[in-house]
Amino acid sequence: MSPDRADVERMVVALFTLNAGLDRARRESPGAGRLSVLQVLTAPEGERPSDIANTLQVSPSLVTRHVQELEGDGLVAVTRDPADHRSCLVSLTAWGYEEMRRLQEVGVARFAAFVAGWDTSDVVNLTRLLERLEIDKHTTAEPARRRSRRPRWAQDSAPDRERGLADADAGIVGESR
Repeated sequence: MSPDRADVERMVVALFTLNAGLDRARRESPGAGRLSVLQVLTAPEGERPSDIANTLQVSPSLVTRHVQELEGDGLVAVTRDPADHRSCLVSLTAWGYEEMRRLQEVGVARFAAFVAGWDTSDVVNLTRLLERLEIDKHTTAEPARRRSRRPRWAQDSAPDRERGLADADAGIVGESR
């Protein structure tokens, strides 16, 4: 049985409330922005700042600022991109990797405190459901993303397009709908 509208509304409110709280904590925590950038740097050859910004869905200027701070602290190394000399590659240093692990541990400990009174099965079920929601969200959104990349005329329904072509063949000028 599918959930009713009221159930879905309660879920949306809960998710948005949780997300807003996480965003607020990320803005207020000095290590959160650093951790986000450090976690993206998984490729041993490094990542371009534009790719980091894309992955994090933030402005490139914010990434530039974080990378400069991280480089100044010795957590990342910045080198010229051999494939594109106009860009650079950012990679973790050994100390950067250790700092990433430390910040991850702080975050895990914090969430462990949030769910300390929960049964293990509740944590496992929440994790499973959140992972399922993420998969279903992407599966559902993908056809819409593909449609939005097509030209406007290609997004119209096939019968309307066919009628429009038939009207054009018949010599009718103007809007076919």
